[in-house]
Amino acid sequence: MRGSLKILVLLALLSGIVTAHAATGKVIKVLPQFLDTKGRTSLTPSLYDRDAYQAVLRVHPERRSGMRFFIQWKAKGQVATGLTLRLELRGGVQGELPKGLILESKLPPKTGWFSHWADLTINEETYKELGGVTSWRVTLWDGEKMLGEQRSYLW
Repeated sequence: MRGSLKILVLLALLSGIVTAHAATGKVIKVLPQFLDTKGRTSLTPSLYDRDAYQAVLRVHPERRSGMRFFIQWKAKGQVATGLTLRLELRGGVQGELPKGLILESKLPPKTGWFSHWADLTINEETYKELGGVTSWRVTLWDGEKMLGEQRSYLW
């Protein structure tokens, strides 16, 4: 009888260890960058030159051909259905409401200690149709469950 009780207690303790934890995650950083007419975000690999060139593109909208969003994300735990990055954009006002756009990207099932990078690009035609980008929001999803979010100040 005593041996059976010990086995039951041991099994109860082990069952708590074996259960899988649901996925957790977050969007760590979002770097929105303009693309020039040749599809470049910078003229050289230098971060200083990239920031300087982005300042030039910000002042001269006629030199822009789109945008690219570099997104740093991280997920831990057991992923249920697959990870998705969703980028929601609001453009210039036409009529009473701003135009909106939603882009999604399926992510490889990378979880663990380290973060990962992904990018989403808005081509020239879509960028001009939007009338520029005034605000954005990036969310990380595991199926129908939102794991993390980053958004611009104007969202």
